[in-house]
Amino acid sequence: MGVVEEGGAGVVDRKITIGVCVMEKKVKCSPEVFSAPMGQIMDRLQAFGEFEIIHFGDKVILDDPVESWPVCDCLIAFHSSGYPLEKVQAYSSLRKPFLVNELDPQYLLHDRRKVYEHLEMYGIPVPRYACVNRTEPNQDLDYFVEEEDFIEVNGEVFWKPFVEKPVNGDDHSIMIYYPSSAGGGMKELFRKVGNRSSEFHPDVRRVRREGSYIYEEFMPTGGTDVKVYTVGPEYAHAEARKSPVVDGVVMRNPDGKEVRYPVLLTPAEKQMAREVCIAFRQSVCGFDLLRSEGSSYVCDVNGWSFVKNSYKYYDDAACVLRNMFFDAKAPHLSSTIPPILPWKINEPVQSNEGLTRQGSGVIGTFGQSEELRCVIAVVRHGDRTPKQKVKLKVTEEKLLNLMLKYNGGKPRAETKLKTAVQLQDLLDATRMLIPRSRPGESDSDAEDLEHADKLRQVKAVLEEGGHFSGIYRKVQLKPLKWDKVTKSDGDGEEERPVEALMILKYGGVLTHAGRQQAEELGRYFRNNMYPGEGTGLLRLHSTYRHDLKIYSSDEGRVQMSAAAFAKGLLDLEGQLTPILVSLVSKDSSMLDGLDTASSEMEEAKTQLNEIITAGTKLVHDYVSSESPWMIDGVGLPPQANESLPELVKLAKKVTEQVRLLAKDEEENPTEPSAYDVVPPYDQAKALGKSNIDVGRIAAGLPCGSEGFLLMYARWRKLEKELYNERRDRFDITQIPDVYDSCKYDLLHNSHLNLKGLDELFKVAQLLADGVIPNEYGINPQQKLKIGSKIARRLLGKILIDLRNTREEAMSVAELKKSQDQVSVSLCSPRKEDRCSQPKLFIKSDELRRPNTGENKDDDEDKETKYRLDPKYANVMTPERHVRTRLYFTSESHIHSLMNVLRYCNLDESLQGEEGLVCQSALERLCKTKELDYMSYIVLRLFENTEVSLEDPKRFRIELTFSRGADLSPLEKNDEEAESLLREHTLPIMGPERLQEVSSCLTLETMEKMIRPFAMPAEDFPPASIPAGFSGYFSKSAAVLERLVKLWPFNKNSTSNAKKPTT
Repeated sequence: MGVVEEGGAGVVDRKITIGVCVMEKKVKCSPEVFSAPMGQIMDRLQAFGEFEIIHFGDKVILDDPVESWPVCDCLIAFHSSGYPLEKVQAYSSLRKPFLVNELDPQYLLHDRRKVYEHLEMYGIPVPRYACVNRTEPNQDLDYFVEEEDFIEVNGEVFWKPFVEKPVNGDDHSIMIYYPSSAGGGMKELFRKVGNRSSEFHPDVRRVRREGSYIYEEFMPTGGTDVKVYTVGPEYAHAEARKSPVVDGVVMRNPDGKEVRYPVLLTPAEKQMAREVCIAFRQSVCGFDLLRSEGSSYVCDVNGWSFVKNSYKYYDDAACVLRNMFFDAKAPHLSSTIPPILPWKINEPVQSNEGLTRQGSGVIGTFGQSEELRCVIAVVRHGDRTPKQKVKLKVTEEKLLNLMLKYNGGKPRAETKLKTAVQLQDLLDATRMLIPRSRPGESDSDAEDLEHADKLRQVKAVLEEGGHFSGIYRKVQLKPLKWDKVTKSDGDGEEERPVEALMILKYGGVLTHAGRQQAEELGRYFRNNMYPGEGTGLLRLHSTYRHDLKIYSSDEGRVQMSAAAFAKGLLDLEGQLTPILVSLVSKDSSMLDGLDTASSEMEEAKTQLNEIITAGTKLVHDYVSSESPWMIDGVGLPPQANESLPELVKLAKKVTEQVRLLAKDEEENPTEPSAYDVVPPYDQAKALGKSNIDVGRIAAGLPCGSEGFLLMYARWRKLEKELYNERRDRFDITQIPDVYDSCKYDLLHNSHLNLKGLDELFKVAQLLADGVIPNEYGINPQQKLKIGSKIARRLLGKILIDLRNTREEAMSVAELKKSQDQVSVSLCSPRKEDRCSQPKLFIKSDELRRPNTGENKDDDEDKETKYRLDPKYANVMTPERHVRTRLYFTSESHIHSLMNVLRYCNLDESLQGEEGLVCQSALERLCKTKELDYMSYIVLRLFENTEVSLEDPKRFRIELTFSRGADLSPLEKNDEEAESLLREHTLPIMGPERLQEVSSCLTLETMEKMIRPFAMPAEDFPPASIPAGFSGYFSKSAAVLERLVKLWPFNKNSTSNAKKPTT
């Protein structure tokens, strides 16, 4: 039965004794009963009838001498607070039991420095880190430097965000510090307290100095943590949960337990699990895994850990431990697992955690059952403050020296100032240069007055908010003129700048209304874009069957819109900074800039100017045309040129009123003002606001951070540039900016009661509705050319997303079909019991380390993926999987993408092809003049599983769009409009179809129509097989090899082109 002993009566075969030498608080929920995981596993071991379990208890461990402790064959012993590890080591030396977890290495686990050193010694990847060791609190160290957005340790720089961990492994107070470009602040992670596991502190920006800490690079993981549990070096189980980094809210089921789901490990991660187990000589061991940009890293090793609430895991752990004990103490006996596990008959049914799923299928247009496979959305940012720019030529020595200070002393190099230190230097210099009082006109000419006014404007912008946040302010200094001067040492001459152009860009900040719009749209997507998921997207996402990636351009308003949308989509809590850093990836090359089409846009604006200023009626001859959108300049109002003088007159009227408000503010600086009773406006804090600033409104101040001086500068610049009186020339490129300012002040500053603003808005809107769409081309051919240049990379990425989804779905379908056939042919009547055997997974074909050779870039998959493990997941349809890709950008990319979608069939290569957008939708788009804040275009890919894999109709595309913010409240005076205006926000209009209801746009057709305008796949970064996908249905080498061949982006496929990431 067990251990063979020789005695006076001959050979005795007795049970193997297992000693549990652990503090009661760690393994028992009462003096008599084991805690759930330990109890479940010990009960299973006893059910084999081969083991005797002996629990030592606290009294024996703490009080009795080791000589009197029970004698056992195998020992389970692990450290916890108050545990006499040295005493247990003495017992082990005396009795020499088989140790499940060896004792000496357990000392390592209490010092994070030693853990990382040990991991590195064994070649196990860890995040980039550095140690700061102090012998006393607040000790100054010459090798440690802290600046606003980075720290430097022994010459190694860690930019924010970075992680700060106490070196003491038992101290779980871990901090994450965020960069000022994301709003700054710190998030504290801690052991779960109620339903919280972290707390965000927006005002904390300096690191701790009370002790010794490890600093490590923050690894973006898509908001997910992975915990790996080993039972011996040949078995590992992984579970994923929502990371506390995101919002700190612990997801719990109705029983109050934290929701975690089993996920598949990649072969490289399985090897890491094996090596952690061997390196620390801890057979039962838990460790934390970070998956970031296609690679995996171990960031903590916990020692003895069991999975909670998984009966399948308890079965596996008991079987593995049984084999382990037999190998150590009874190798002569067979360790073959019985065909029917002894405890199976009475095993309770595992709860589904109260999260039921309501069918994932939807009925398609032809009556077949369809599955949603992919959601791709391109979204414009939310409501923002007007974008502003100040240009002035400077000759002052202080400013020229500042330019040289930050460009490395290069006289002809331009300088960009964005950090807090740089902007503070500029503010200090500007304050010293501004005249203490305005000089009289007799003393100075108009040019000097204008220069002084612009310096005041620069000062006001830099002082705005009381805290520098690089996400919305930046300054450029470009040298214009140079002189030769004698070098400071008198040895020869050197070149020195004597004049420079200063360009200050500011504004364009997401407002409280913009954040509210983005959050609300995220909630709408959650509940309406994913059919069949009863509670919306959350069930799908929480079970790791949802592959979500969010991309943003580099602009702050776009990043914050993406973060607010993610908050609504995933039902997160707290401020936006941690969400932004954890979930949003920046891709400026795909979502920023107009440089690629600048010449074509200039040409379009020139033609547009001719049409408007010439007062031509040609553009209105389309009334009887079946395709009015084909005419040059469509959308411009009749006699647009006659509206321009009225626009200028009304703009002057509004500007004069704002001037008087600014004058009052400037002339009475010593009198008690509204500013004295309102706290300073902090832009960084405002990034987290979702409500109107009632205090400023009640005090009669402009909404947000803008004071009257800056508000006047904004209107004065518009008035001046809209019409040049000396040349009697209108600048139509200013029309969108006038409209932008009107819309902003009507929504946010209506309490200032500016007379004529309503009339100005109507005239500006009429003109802007014609000007804005035509800036991207005055006819379809030009729109298509400009759109394809601006959105080329984005279009290429969308095609990659769709193709990867299709190939993955087809591979899964093929593999599942093959697996079903194998199961039918091989399964015996005892299939259920065979399937319950533990997953002893370390195969020879899987012992592969991550590629670290010269071709790493060719093989690296930058996407982080999480795959639900169907064997351990309590989910009805573990194979269901949806990919979501969200792209947040600006107005230019929305217009460009829409123009390609609706006019792609006009390209020479596609002549005669039917367009992607139906006739009725083209008519609606022609009447849709503006794609306002939070406008979006959505592509959803459906799979019809009832048709063959070869049938083009197996994959169908659905196209919808929304015009974004509904402006009607600005045009109405009813009760609903008043309510919305009080909140300074506008609702988002619902989606509209771009195809007929009965139509079927196949993925094949979509690819053919878009490919001529998209960046080729080979121009994107390459990718390997997605991490976590291999082994989804089988761990055999044959199936893995089959999957590699099926996967379209395998580097050994027939195509030699490099394949992109998703």
